[in-house]
Amino acid sequence: MAEPPIWQRLLALLAYLLPWSEGVPFGRSLYGMFPALQWLSLPVIPVVMLQQLVPFGGFLLFLLLFLAVVRNPKVPYFIRFNVLQAILLDIVLVLLTLAFNVLLTPLGASFAIRTLSNTVYLGTLVLVLFAAVQCLRGKEADIPTVSEAVRMQLY
Repeated sequence: MAEPPIWQRLLALLAYLLPWSEGVPFGRSLYGMFPALQWLSLPVIPVVMLQQLVPFGGFLLFLLLFLAVVRNPKVPYFIRFNVLQAILLDIVLVLLTLAFNVLLTPLGASFAIRTLSNTVYLGTLVLVLFAAVQCLRGKEADIPTVSEAVRMQLY
């Protein structure tokens, strides 16, 4: 199989801004201890602005990516694979955000909750960095369970 051209790699890489935009808020307590980590949130500013300024911006972005990219057979497979994988990661992070807001926020900012939040942040960071490196290499980022679900949807 031929490696995808650089433009496909860069477009596939952009898809991972979506889950990263959902993962950045989990790192609030880490930003106080390690201010340099705040620089990692700069690339997601346009996505966050779109989600906040446009009514239902996150949902519209999801629909646009899913219908115009993932379900479009004219779009190269490499881009479709990475966009769908980013969407699935984003859905998991949205569900985690809801769980934190509904179940854990009323408990206050205890050490355990901050630790759990930091774990989600660092896990998201590792997944996004892994996927970004794999995109730039022209390879599929093989994330267990998620990549299997993506392949089932695309074939």
